[in-house]
Amino acid sequence: MTSNKQTSAGESKRLVKDIMIYGASSIVGRFLNYLLVPLYSYKMTVESGSYGVVTNMYAIIALLLVILTYGMETGFFYFANKKTENPSRVFSTILISVGVSSLLFVFLCLLNLGSIAQLLEYGQHPEYLGMMIIVVALDAFMSILFAYLRYMKRPIKFASIKIFFIVSNIALNLFFLVLAPDLKKSMPSLFAWFNVEDLAGYVFVANLIATCLQLLFFVPELRRMKYIFDLPLFKRVFKYSFPILILGVAGVLSQTFDKIIFPIVYPNEAEGLSQLSIYGATSKIAMIMGMSTQAFRYAYEPFVFNKNRQGDGRKTYADVMKFFIIFTLLGFLGVVFYLDVIQYIIQSEYRVGLIVVPIVMLTEILIGVYFNLSYWYKLTEQTKWGAYFSIIGCGVIITLNILWIPKYSYMGAAYAGLVGYALMTLLSYIVGQMKNPIPYDMKRIAGYVFLTLFLYLLGTQVEISNLYLRLTYRTVLLIIYVAYVLKKDLPLRKIPLLNRLTKS
Repeated sequence: MTSNKQTSAGESKRLVKDIMIYGASSIVGRFLNYLLVPLYSYKMTVESGSYGVVTNMYAIIALLLVILTYGMETGFFYFANKKTENPSRVFSTILISVGVSSLLFVFLCLLNLGSIAQLLEYGQHPEYLGMMIIVVALDAFMSILFAYLRYMKRPIKFASIKIFFIVSNIALNLFFLVLAPDLKKSMPSLFAWFNVEDLAGYVFVANLIATCLQLLFFVPELRRMKYIFDLPLFKRVFKYSFPILILGVAGVLSQTFDKIIFPIVYPNEAEGLSQLSIYGATSKIAMIMGMSTQAFRYAYEPFVFNKNRQGDGRKTYADVMKFFIIFTLLGFLGVVFYLDVIQYIIQSEYRVGLIVVPIVMLTEILIGVYFNLSYWYKLTEQTKWGAYFSIIGCGVIITLNILWIPKYSYMGAAYAGLVGYALMTLLSYIVGQMKNPIPYDMKRIAGYVFLTLFLYLLGTQVEISNLYLRLTYRTVLLIIYVAYVLKKDLPLRKIPLLNRLTKS
């Protein structure tokens, strides 16, 4: 019994350590990426719609990335942790599969680039699409390599590569958007190749270069790997992963469909790109929730499958859900309470769209909750349920976006996402409790939700004209939330360091 407790404690410590590393890299990475938000908003005017082009293109990339990985990341974790499978053979089979399909995708798309560019209304700039096709194929291939690092519990290398990509991408963006225009003026002959009117294009050039550099870090893994393609194993993995592909496509459409469809359904295409520019810039502020969810997922997914391998871990999953909600609600309050300061990330003409930030943040929290709930069907090999929920939610989001964007612009898009994910989360919880009940502490979770709502209303509805007094008042409200957490779920006496200091 003592040995089991020690093992459990060791696993928990490792999970906390991994979450801290993944979380720190994700936080640092997202923070560094935020440097691109002011850069784009200050260099690209709302009227030009260039930021809208960038937002639209990256939304398309997100969809293609899910299609090209076709659920194989989750399939890798599931089969690599099965006692009857050889992890190296699983890794090799999946990497070859994704690599070959990605190469085929690039070949077919480049062969028909003109037609595809016309279809997506990039007929004047097919090179944008060409660069992003190569980027998304490389990203799909590297997603399996990153999954392998997570499986091998190498969070430091994982985090280092991610941060290198972000730093190099930022450096290249600064060169193309800030330095190159000035150098063109001082050295016109040397920079004759540079087109000042095509800043959006250089965003994609920077991404392509940084992605290619990122691949070099995986040379050791690629050289050591034994290239074996096990067809029977691939069939089993694909059968398991295909429903995840369906729910992945539905899931990413739920998150990006508004940005893909916006310029098409908006009454005026040029104005649509301008409105999308505002929506894209302000949504970036709300992505702090996405950052928290992503950091959590990187560490938690391998842990869950490993925990399931050892036995029933439902109590652990319930506790993790509670603490996930506690800390994401804290993040929500932190952002909305200090939005008066955070708003300077974007240029003044974009700030009209800040009203969507709380809505998009709530949607991101629901995405995280939905992700946590998803383990009941992943661990019981009932992934078809995930596909059902995602398809229903995606259908609602697509329908609402088509109906609401022409009438309400980006506010319609924001509310469409919130409604769709609320429905998906509710369905997953109800069916999950029937199929594989997990003892979530719903009373305590509801208490935190209502406390957050109460503090949010106190913080945003009370009029205080002086900025410093307003921020001080909201800081007090935030401290109240933290004090409540410490009293109910994280008593200071249970924190080892503070407990030792108190005793001494």
